[in-house]
Amino acid sequence: MKRAELASPSTIDSLRIVDRERPRPGPGEVLMRVRASSLNFHDYLVATGMLKAAEGRVPMSDGAGEVVELGEGVSRFAVGDRVMGTYYGGWIDGPPTPAKVALARGDQIDGFAAEYVAVGEQTLTPVPQSLSDVEAATLPCAGVTAWRALFDNGQIKPGDSVLVEGTGGVSIFALQFARMAGASVIALTSTAEKAARLKELGAAHVVSYVEQPQWGTVVRELTGGRGVDVVIEVVGGDLSPTIAALRLGGRAVLIGALSRKPINYSSLAAILGNASVSALTVGSREHQEDMVRAIDANGLKPVVDRIFPLEEIREAFRFQEEKRHFGKIALAW
Repeated sequence: MKRAELASPSTIDSLRIVDRERPRPGPGEVLMRVRASSLNFHDYLVATGMLKAAEGRVPMSDGAGEVVELGEGVSRFAVGDRVMGTYYGGWIDGPPTPAKVALARGDQIDGFAAEYVAVGEQTLTPVPQSLSDVEAATLPCAGVTAWRALFDNGQIKPGDSVLVEGTGGVSIFALQFARMAGASVIALTSTAEKAARLKELGAAHVVSYVEQPQWGTVVRELTGGRGVDVVIEVVGGDLSPTIAALRLGGRAVLIGALSRKPINYSSLAAILGNASVSALTVGSREHQEDMVRAIDANGLKPVVDRIFPLEEIREAFRFQEEKRHFGKIALAW
């Protein structure tokens, strides 16, 4: 079989496609024929060496495909079942603990950039029935992150207002899930073309953060001076506009640091605004199972910008680096 592996030091150019013997599933494992994966910012950090992973590590935290062989004692799945992985290899349910979040796919343990993987049955879930393998492969990292940010930390309910930043995978999923739940969405973007697509997906308002660098004030004006209930914060750095955009008692959920700058904001502004600032990394298998049920019930379709073959994984990361994509970038083979 073919799979991608990291070199040391890891760079996009040093990613290699190699031939390896097909694995066999051990006790409690299934052999999964991987059909698709998708790129996340976490995968980019690993591929470029900003997050250190072992030489020879198989990258990519997302993966969807089908079960082709069962190891001893497997009871959750049968041969032929369509499945997708979970981001963490040890977080099934309950709150996070150091042990539960110690094994991130494509980082501390091998990921899904391979034609076949042997993986524990407890770390898989069914895919949404209405989705293709490519669409399902966009969900385990970005989809679950947006889901948990909105419904656990954000505690949104019908009639709430949500602010999303940009047009990456997490932000688009947050827009879609928030609209699915009956919330109103304001989106930030940089171009008129992306603004039009965000409105097609259901954004009530779109604000250009290029033309309006103090967009927090603009968002407050769009909500009649009230502010939004929840901000899904993916950029990091200066959170002054984020705090300004929140209603009294609103919630900012930190799920990314695309700016790669230290988080800073006025503690006085947050105190006076009774703001809640929390942070998270993806979620558990239970979160993923809840999300799958909601997608099946509502017919949500992930937004996929472009699909690359596994052999073009380097080109896929270069495309991600250009930051022109809308939604998810996928790999399929």
